[in-house]
Amino acid sequence: VQLQASGGGLVQAGESLSVSCAVSGSPSSNYIMAWFRQAPGKDRDFVGSITQHGRSTSYAGSVKGRFTISRDNSKNTVYLQMNSLKPEDTAVYYCAAREGSIPYRTTSQYPNWGQGTQVTVSS
Repeated sequence: VQLQASGGGLVQAGESLSVSCAVSGSPSSNYIMAWFRQAPGKDRDFVGSITQHGRSTSYAGSVKGRFTISRDNSKNTVYLQMNSLKPEDTAVYYCAAREGSIPYRTTSQYPNWGQGTQVTVSS
C-alpha cells in the first residue's frame, strides 16, 4: 500500500485547514488509518485515528474538539479537518496505515507511512 498526504500550507492562528491522504495499491477499507505529526526537534506524535469503516475515531487530547478525521473509502482517501489552529499545531503531518482491529497510538504499530505534508500556523 502507498500513502500520499497533501493539502498542507500556511494559515493564521484561529483558521482552518484540511489535509488529505490518498491510499493506493490496496483498498483503503483494509486499514485503520491514523495521522501523526512531527514538529522540528520533537518526536512524531499521535494526532488521531479512524477505523476501517469510520465507525470509531480517537484523538489526542491536544486536538480533541478541534480536529476531525473522516474517510471516504469509495475514493480511497482519508481526511484531517483542523479547526481553530494554534501555532503549536505547526508540524509535518503524516498519515499512516495498519491492518487489524486495534487503533494503536504509537508509530511502531504502523508499518505504512506517507511522505508528510507541512502545516504552519502563524500567530
